[in-house]
Amino acid sequence: MGRFTNPRDLYFGEGARHEVKNLKGSKAVIVSGGSSMRRGGFLQDVQADLEAAGMEVKLFEGVEPDPSVDTVMRGAAFMQEFGPDWIVAIGGGSPIDAAKAMWIKYEYPETTFEDMCKVFGLPKLRTKAHFCAISSTSGTATEVTAFSVITDYEKGIKYPLADFEITPDIAIVDPELTYTMPAKLCAHTGMDALTHSLEAYVSTAASMFTDANALHAIREITQWLPASFEGQKEARQHMHEAQCIAGIAFSSGLLGIVHSMAHKTGAAFENGHIIHGAANAMYLGKVIQWNAKDARANERYAFVAKDILHLEGSTNDQLVENLVQYIRGMNDALKIPQSISNYANGGIKADETGEPVMVSEKEFLEKLPSVAANAALDACTPENPRETKPEDFEKILKCCYFDEPVNF
Repeated sequence: MGRFTNPRDLYFGEGARHEVKNLKGSKAVIVSGGSSMRRGGFLQDVQADLEAAGMEVKLFEGVEPDPSVDTVMRGAAFMQEFGPDWIVAIGGGSPIDAAKAMWIKYEYPETTFEDMCKVFGLPKLRTKAHFCAISSTSGTATEVTAFSVITDYEKGIKYPLADFEITPDIAIVDPELTYTMPAKLCAHTGMDALTHSLEAYVSTAASMFTDANALHAIREITQWLPASFEGQKEARQHMHEAQCIAGIAFSSGLLGIVHSMAHKTGAAFENGHIIHGAANAMYLGKVIQWNAKDARANERYAFVAKDILHLEGSTNDQLVENLVQYIRGMNDALKIPQSISNYANGGIKADETGEPVMVSEKEFLEKLPSVAANAALDACTPENPRETKPEDFEKILKCCYFDEPVNF
């Protein structure tokens, strides 16, 4: 039996954030990240609208990129003291993901982080609060998904939390929040959204319901992401909605090993993080080559290449390879490196700047066995169309580091 779960209500379009004035409750906590939502006045808008609705409002600000277990626990304690009946998260994927995990701990204070990591094993939520998510970046789609990613910095591992219970009650997709998004963030989040679409489409959990969203998202993202990267307003509007329907696709259709590897390499190395969207962009083509040995995945990738992107190719294998090259072309256009060895300072090609490479070959090879083993255990691995064992992850990740084709 399949399942297709979305938020109860989704509001979209310019000014959609003001819908929070119609929420019913007595107390609301707003969770946000850095200062961008405050600088843009969006945080103040939401606070004012909630107060106009008759609620007492408190703010939990400063959620860091790649939110930590510590931040989750502090936020949950903040909520336990205040007692909100609405949790409103505004910003990119980090504050929304963190707020989802805080929500679990707030409703069940005895819950440990290890308990949260049990895939689709959470207790029933909404015993204390409902959840509203307002997204400001066009990629993670966490405003509509059953997922959250939290980083354990002591272990150097990102953990995806997965359960339909953490699907927000209300999602707000207001493109005005994206108009000042930096180009690099636009590129990374956009490629994250494309990865969501493609992984959901070939996932073993895919269905007619998820396929419809995944395919339309692929069409929209590939059409509008380059112009969005250049800052075009209309393109930003299209991308904000396209990434959301990509999220609807993968929340029920699930993901694959591009995300498994992105989760497990993101915080594994000494000199800094590999930004999630950049990791997905670098790994996507390699994983397509790996998965294309599966007959069903091969056919589906070929369909995307021919019928959605209108690429040439007389055989499915040619179409798949042209799809891989198309993705490489997008990475180049978006100034995202093609390999881990060229990844420096969050996505600048080291050979163009002369800056040191963030992940050295020595450190990469030393940590490769443990990273591969962790990737095999990631929550996104089981629905990948081709079975992938730790030794397979090691080979694929080497190709991702050295930018070599996956032909095994």
